[in-house]
Amino acid sequence: MKKPDISILSDDFLADVRDLPHKNLAVETLRKLLNNEIKIRSRKFLIQSRSFSEMLEASIRKYQNRAIETAAVIEELIALAKQMREGAQRGAGLGLTDDEVAFYDALEVNDSAVKVLGDENLRFIARELLKTIRENVSIDWTAKESVRAKLRVMVKRILRKYDYPPDKQEKATQTVLLQAELLCADWAG
Repeated sequence: MKKPDISILSDDFLADVRDLPHKNLAVETLRKLLNNEIKIRSRKFLIQSRSFSEMLEASIRKYQNRAIETAAVIEELIALAKQMREGAQRGAGLGLTDDEVAFYDALEVNDSAVKVLGDENLRFIARELLKTIRENVSIDWTAKESVRAKLRVMVKRILRKYDYPPDKQEKATQTVLLQAELLCADWAG
């Protein structure tokens, strides 16, 4: 699937779930749907899927520990579903393809990089990373350390070229390479 269909998380459906008479079933339904959506995203979007997974786990943990009531967790899960829907449309707002958004998110993890570089530079970096990685990956690149090392050097060069904060480059490089592994699996599929 090029774009996952999340129409099941439409406003109408979410309103129907909110109004279910058995609130515990509504929580479980939302949890399963959101978990499935996170699994779909985890095949392509490393950072988004991690973030949404953590948010889902935190909400469910609060509910299970009775820190919040059923109605409150339903509202949290509905808000998460809406964030996921917005996340799926982020690329268009940024002027990036899905693959570019995946790299953009990998770079954006570092708050100081966003402040220093700004959105425009992060978009340039994401595009250049995607182009470079697409041109230089081989079928078995994840298994060959020499190819991984070559890609690592290329990623670091790109980050230095755009003045990515030096103290954050190593973590960004690792995140970009993890993201590249996900995308390469998707490109092969």
